Amino acid sequence: MTKQDNLEVKRVAGLAAAEEVEDGMVVGLGTGSTANYAIQRIGERIRDEGISVVGVPTSYQSAFRARAAGIRVADLTDCPEIDLTIDGADQVDAAFNLIKGGGAAHTREKCVADASKRILIVVDGSKLAERLSVPVPVEVVPYASALVAQHVRALGGVPVLREGVKKDGPVITDNGNFVIDCAFGIIGDPAGLGTRLNTVPGVLTCGLFTEYQEKISVLVGEAGGCRILTRR
Repeated sequence: MTKQDNLEVKRVAGLAAAEEVEDGMVVGLGTGSTANYAIQRIGERIRDEGISVVGVPTSYQSAFRARAAGIRVADLTDCPEIDLTIDGADQVDAAFNLIKGGGAAHTREKCVADASKRILIVVDGSKLAERLSVPVPVEVVPYASALVAQHVRALGGVPVLREGVKKDGPVITDNGNFVIDCAFGIIGDPAGLGTRLNTVPGVLTCGLFTEYQEKISVLVGEAGGCRILTRR
């Protein structure tokens, strides 16, 4: 699939996800390119159909885009219960475990997921896997980054501090922290690994989402359209 084809698949999937939004909903707004297409379409539906939607963004980026699209923005203090969250993932396994954090927003994404009644994960087919295997993003307090890397190595992982693209030095999250991408190969026990990573001193959140399978459905964008998967 070419880069242009991939962008088109993401666009189609994001637009389809936005059609799941109903009048009066509180909607969690994920971070990333696919979520942005959904945000744009929700804004269009607010203007064209007159639906009422409150958005709870997972990052500054999604908040900026939601406001630009005309979506009323709130936070978890205002809206501790969310009807539907639309978000992406770096990888989804057969049991609907997720790896998230490619956009360094996984801590806020996990907070929003926890508050949600339903989570719609929007991906292209390349993100589906029988078992998780891509690196796990871990948000860490800068003071403890070397300590966390040491613990990751002890768990059999390879830690790499994520560097900025248009700045020198590490990526800084919306929470003021660093991100360490941790490669473990094929992950046999995602829930167990997530627990071990999350209990390391200095870790805020790891990108393994293993708690929410019952809430999740997966919308897969493909060249011929979209399909929704439900957990087996």
